[in-house]
Amino acid sequence: MRIRYSLAMTVTALALATAVAACGGTTVKVGAGSAVKGQPERGGTVTVAEVSGASPNDIFPLTPATNENGYNIDLTEGEWPNLVYIGDGANSVVNPKESLYSSLTWSDNDSVITIVLKSWKWSDGTPITSRDFTFVYNLLKANYNDWISYLPGLFPADVTKVETPDTHTVVIHLNRSYNPDFYVDDVLYYVPLMPQHAWDKTSLTGAVGNYDQTKSGATAVWNFLQKQGADMATFATNPLWKVVDGPWKVSEFQSDGYYAQVPNTSYSGSAKPTLSKVISTPFTTDAAEMDTLRSGTTLTVAPLPLNDVGQIGELKSEGYSVASVPTPGVAEIVPNLWNAKAGPLLKQLYIRQALEYQINRQQIVTDVFHGYADPGNGAVPTTYGQQFASPLEKSGGPYPYSPSKAEALLKAHGWKVTPNGTDICQQPGAGASDCGAGVTAGEKLQFQLLYASGSADYDQMNAAIQTSEAQAGIHITLKAEPFNTLVATTSTCNAQSHPASTCNNWQLQQFGYQPYSVDPNGSGIFNTDADSNYGGYSSPQMDQLVNETEYGASSSAFFAYEDYTAQQLPWLWLPNQSTVVVYKSNLAGFTPASPFDFTLNPEVWYYVKPAS
Repeated sequence: MRIRYSLAMTVTALALATAVAACGGTTVKVGAGSAVKGQPERGGTVTVAEVSGASPNDIFPLTPATNENGYNIDLTEGEWPNLVYIGDGANSVVNPKESLYSSLTWSDNDSVITIVLKSWKWSDGTPITSRDFTFVYNLLKANYNDWISYLPGLFPADVTKVETPDTHTVVIHLNRSYNPDFYVDDVLYYVPLMPQHAWDKTSLTGAVGNYDQTKSGATAVWNFLQKQGADMATFATNPLWKVVDGPWKVSEFQSDGYYAQVPNTSYSGSAKPTLSKVISTPFTTDAAEMDTLRSGTTLTVAPLPLNDVGQIGELKSEGYSVASVPTPGVAEIVPNLWNAKAGPLLKQLYIRQALEYQINRQQIVTDVFHGYADPGNGAVPTTYGQQFASPLEKSGGPYPYSPSKAEALLKAHGWKVTPNGTDICQQPGAGASDCGAGVTAGEKLQFQLLYASGSADYDQMNAAIQTSEAQAGIHITLKAEPFNTLVATTSTCNAQSHPASTCNNWQLQQFGYQPYSVDPNGSGIFNTDADSNYGGYSSPQMDQLVNETEYGASSSAFFAYEDYTAQQLPWLWLPNQSTVVVYKSNLAGFTPASPFDFTLNPEVWYYVKPAS
């Protein structure tokens, strides 16, 4: 499953691979960016703004499938980094220097992976070994259907055998050949290492064993760790979470989302923290965050609400610098094809097309996001990873704003169109000129759209969508909810879950954006019955096209998947805002930034004293 994020995203790190000079000189080079004048300082506290419910609620790094809070990674990745690290300065590439392996090679027609782990240590001094990988593998093999990052048919379900010829080598045998770039970028990217010597137990007071080596034992360990990981009151005190291999440890955590991290002084990696503490502090509204920023005192790093870009000059006068980075993912409105009332309407492709034609995406980019956004032309962004954007998407996608086309579609399928009123089905039936199967005579074209509250940008965008849809007689009712409430009450809906009550809780939902890895294919998102296929879209052709991107590296196969998805509208496409971040001008190491470094890794940040 791919995790859901609110567009009112938390600030996450723009990690660099450069180490901090201990002393000497008055000019510091920040990655590939401009020089920062001043003397490097050791220590200091950075305070980062969390906004609009963007707070973690689970600390176990293998998050359960029932927890769709994408902000948990902001808490966990600094403690237990994933096997594969993506992002090298401004480049969106795999970064071997920051990854947990010293080599990763493919053989046997791209069906066998040999991984040699680096000779790093856990924070308690115990060496990291291949046994830590098999611990993760065994837990997932027995419980992968309860893992949020599981992609159907892929790791660990596609593994036939794992060998550990020595303490640092892992050999993974897969059941078929894969596109190596896809598998590394989109599969291994989500796999962390975990300390078998400390976590292979079934109770806090019980002894560590090899429980994971049987299915029943692995299930018992999984259940124990999941329960502990959800206990927010003990995130900073539970001895389990004191054993880490990343650069940070949690030192404080409060129920409102405030938390603090301090350096892991035993971290083996090269980018060792220079700061003394990083604090993440929550804000419930954009206005509250902006008031604090304008004071110029307590916040070091904060996302700038795009409706406040006019404040950049004032913020610079308060000692802030500004960076803008595209968001790696796609923003959308998810239609619930299995809602008892709205499902028969939303299953009609022509209705989804009419909805999309009425979304003035360019207006949203300009007026809501002030130009800081991907245009939202389809399932693949065009503002990063240009090699994946098809000519169709680069040219504007299949559904540019066109009220006339929306109205013509509805009239051609038996609707009485009433601009700024509510359209009514006059010709029920399943024929080519009828309203469609399951749509009754006199039925109204109206939907409720749930979206995440707390952001003025959200409010403005959805008000614009409501207004433009009304021009074609499509009546949209808006309802805003806190992000964590939204994702908790709008479950994945499909033929199996229908008519579960949660599937009747929502008709259209906009939770923010769907994050992508470097390879933005639809695995786990648009496949039939995929966990992140929230609205229950199903197409054998889609399944085949997604598979072809997994098994081969052909650009034509990727474009075929991309264009079919853009045209079929399993989701309605929206602009995806970029992240505009303000940060204290004396905080070095913050830029340049790859979109994929947004995982809160401030070990590369450091303060500089003003140049004399």
